[in-house]
Amino acid sequence: MTVSFGWGPVEAGVLAARAACVVVVDVLSFTTAVGVAVEAGAAVHPYRWRDATALAYAESVGAALAVGRREATPEHPWTLSPAALRTAPMPERLVLPSPNGSTIAAEAASYGATVVAASLRNHAAVTRLLVDRGYGTADRPLAVVASGERWPDGSLRPALEDLLGAGAVLSALAGTHTLTPEATAAATLWTATEDPVAALHGCDSGRELYEYGFPQDVAVAAEVDSSTTVPVLVDGAFQEAS
Repeated sequence: MTVSFGWGPVEAGVLAARAACVVVVDVLSFTTAVGVAVEAGAAVHPYRWRDATALAYAESVGAALAVGRREATPEHPWTLSPAALRTAPMPERLVLPSPNGSTIAAEAASYGATVVAASLRNHAAVTRLLVDRGYGTADRPLAVVASGERWPDGSLRPALEDLLGAGAVLSALAGTHTLTPEATAAATLWTATEDPVAALHGCDSGRELYEYGFPQDVAVAAEVDSSTTVPVLVDGAFQEAS
């Protein structure tokens, strides 16, 4: 069975309709932040919207709500920033709004697919779990979805960091699975990139975080293969794979 690759929420829905497992990749910064929080023991609830409904949802599930990076205070330090989450006291439950990674996770889950959060930090651990659980067969098809970013009009902007993160997972699967041409192209980019850390710091999204004053978030995201934590969406929240 082939392993598919696609971009953004719309294609996530198309792929999830026939996939048993969808791997979401949003390196800067949703899936990196999810990994850091789950490592620290939190159950992370993805939420599609950054609006007033997010607070109501957080209250309904008994969770702290992550706010915008610039809205953080000493009393409320939880944001989408992986670096901030690493130093914050971690609540038992955290709602992490994201119009990209969270939306893809919710879209895939709505079709009944198992949803896994992958980043450059945990790509090897994610691959081991996918192989161990037998995803990527006729009975258990597998899709990897790069989140990308948004242009001002709301349309998808493909993002290099997510293509590299997806490629890292797909490259490791190439020895045991058949990849679609799109997946093969992503895997080839990963293997051909001599310095992915430099690419992450220099790509559009990395430069944006530098300009906004959050270079440490790029540094955390660039900790390639440093984590063995594999967040899996269970009952609406990402938790460590059992």
